Amino acid sequence: MPLAFLPEPPTLGAMTRRVPSVIAAVASIAAVASTPVGARTTTMPPLYKNCNHLNAKYHHGVDKVGARDHTSGTPVKNFLHSNRLCALAMKWSRGLDRDRDGIACESA
Repeated sequence: MPLAFLPEPPTLGAMTRRVPSVIAAVASIAAVASTPVGARTTTMPPLYKNCNHLNAKYHHGVDKVGARDHTSGTPVKNFLHSNRLCALAMKWSRGLDRDRDGIACESA
């Protein structure tokens, strides 16, 4: 009684075509797995490089909601209020808030 329900084994030609693609897939997975989890692979965006770049887009600076300008002169009040943007700017460059009042790159 022949076993008709069993598939025929693959030919050698079909197997040799699959091997290079399988090897390439395994190599790419290994490359991704060997990258450290917390490593930054990008460079600093130009917007957060210094206050000149930040003020070109946000003319009077960016602050955390509720921050007050620490100054002996007239305080700046017309900056963008955004916790998310301020945190992002501080993540890339702590020097953007030199007086540590919660306002990055305040200018009059």
